[in-house]
Amino acid sequence: MTAELVRGQNHPLSQSRLEIRISAGTPVAAAAALGDENGRIHGTGWVAHPGAPVQPGLEVSRQAAADHRLAVDLDAMTEAVHRVSVLLALPAANAGAGPARFGSVAAPFVAVTGLDGTEVASYTITGLDLESAVVALELYRRQGAWKVRAVGQGYAGGLAELFADQGLSEAAQLAAGIDEAVAKGLARSVQAPPPRTPEGDRSRQAAAPAVGPDQGAASQGAPGPVPPAYGGQPAGGQGQGGPQPAYGGATDPHAPSGGPVDYSHPRRQTSAPPPPPPAAPPAQPGQPARPVAGDATGWSMEERLYNQVWGMFEDLARTAAAYRSAVDFAESRMDKELEQALSDPRSRIGGQGDTAREAARARYTQLVDQARASLDRDLDQLVAESEVVEPALPPAFARWDNPCWHAYRVPMEIPMALRLGDLRLPEAESIRIPMLLRLPLERGLWIDSGRTDSLDGSFTDSHDMRRLAMDTAVAHAARLLAVYPAGEFTVHVVDPAGSGAQALAPLTQTGVLAGPPAQGAAGVTEVLARLTQRVDLVQMALRGGAPDALPPGFDTSQQLLIVNDFPHGFDDRVVNQLRYLVDEGPSVGVHLMMVADREESAGYGPLLDPLWRSLLRLTAVPDDHLADPWVGHAWTYEPPSVPPGSEVLRQVLTQVAKARRTGNR
Repeated sequence: MTAELVRGQNHPLSQSRLEIRISAGTPVAAAAALGDENGRIHGTGWVAHPGAPVQPGLEVSRQAAADHRLAVDLDAMTEAVHRVSVLLALPAANAGAGPARFGSVAAPFVAVTGLDGTEVASYTITGLDLESAVVALELYRRQGAWKVRAVGQGYAGGLAELFADQGLSEAAQLAAGIDEAVAKGLARSVQAPPPRTPEGDRSRQAAAPAVGPDQGAASQGAPGPVPPAYGGQPAGGQGQGGPQPAYGGATDPHAPSGGPVDYSHPRRQTSAPPPPPPAAPPAQPGQPARPVAGDATGWSMEERLYNQVWGMFEDLARTAAAYRSAVDFAESRMDKELEQALSDPRSRIGGQGDTAREAARARYTQLVDQARASLDRDLDQLVAESEVVEPALPPAFARWDNPCWHAYRVPMEIPMALRLGDLRLPEAESIRIPMLLRLPLERGLWIDSGRTDSLDGSFTDSHDMRRLAMDTAVAHAARLLAVYPAGEFTVHVVDPAGSGAQALAPLTQTGVLAGPPAQGAAGVTEVLARLTQRVDLVQMALRGGAPDALPPGFDTSQQLLIVNDFPHGFDDRVVNQLRYLVDEGPSVGVHLMMVADREESAGYGPLLDPLWRSLLRLTAVPDDHLADPWVGHAWTYEPPSVPPGSEVLRQVLTQVAKARRTGNR
């Protein structure tokens, strides 16, 4: 249970490796100072800040941002360290262009979480006024144990006054160095996100499954943000009380409401943050800093890249929102000016009215051109970042045409996330943001085989849609098999009429399936009975507190069932079993991938509505059915595709099958 602290209150810490999550209403610089038993800082080397983001057991962000995640490893602290103070400051670079005191912005929120995202303690820093720097909270050692205390001590004199109060002789120099580091943009500053309610603030909430269609659509990203169901966390259009994030962020505009996605990595293995990546070469005067792959915070390069992709999703969402808002303002202003010009009868005749109308349209054009110039500038930076990030992505995050697949080896550990496709906006056709879904899966997938008009105006008939949908399902299944260690992911297929045989060939011919695709009523019944029994057994073992009491030889790997051609050949009993697997399976490692057309299941009436809403809808052709949770952008989802003529998918699956047979990972 989370402890919601008030100023001066403390709470014990049962974990040594933690994250400090910060959410502010404006970009702030975050730092962390190490202190002795009296709280004194013994030198600049005892402070982690944007100019020197890594110290033993500490890593902070290299940028000024509205949201931060600081990494802390208390076991890596030296014996001389008895206190870790988390510091926030309004960047001096914002002087004249941003808030100069905390009293003029929303109260900062700070949370201490475990590596699995579980919130241990939180603190909302209220009562600030003229202060421009604040000690948010401190982690301190007492009788061999660590605790967290809410501090909320502000300083009107900024960081210089704060450091001087903590006994640092070089306080002014260090404060100036931090201001300079932020001002020079050692890492890009991130604008504050659109206002979010507490329910939708990804830095304050625990994980929630991504949403699915209402259905016909799908919803973590991502951004997440949509990422995407970039990672979601982000979509719905109404802020965060709307649809759940699917990509790390995206959601279906018609999906039910839900919570934000948890972006923490539940299986970090490193004991201390790695050194930061090499800094980019200094930018030319007046030019933006050159992007660097992996420049986000994280305990591994994989996590850095994940967070960077999520940041790209947020940046694109914000800059597109700003552009659309500017265009809307220009249109409303022109309409108002034209209305005023026409409201005076004297201006309707003669040159006076024409002059007023021309002036209104000229002002509209000027405002739109200015907005487009700002958008193009931001898009150029995002394109440059994408060009360095995309080639650096690991296989789980990479497209099928990435050269990393040609050097593929079966992994030893489960990655943080899986790429399900790409996301884009109409204002930025040249930019594709990877749509990453956190692993292990928290919900099933629905590959929509329904007929649809493509965004390019072409029409895809029902036969082609079924074929494309099954090809897409196989590509997703192949990637899941590829990113899990050997033997830790098992795929079953139900294909009652055998119509998916051609698309399933890469899976069947390489031998990666648990068995031949089940056909006919008997085959379907046998597979579903086996998987529902598995769910029952694991649930009973977990509820009884005896997870080791499962039968000898029990397969503990994650299970995926691909169901083709639903609802053809499925009776009511089978439908109920599928609903049971969708509802109860993910929590015990059993997942469903439906290849289906919702309209064709209309004969079941509302019985299947909960089924569709529980699945993340993906399409086999580009479709703009995802929405982010901040401003409701309609994000276009593009499914993953194997390059024509490429054998990469079969080559990867062959290695997976070989690793299973030999036990060599």
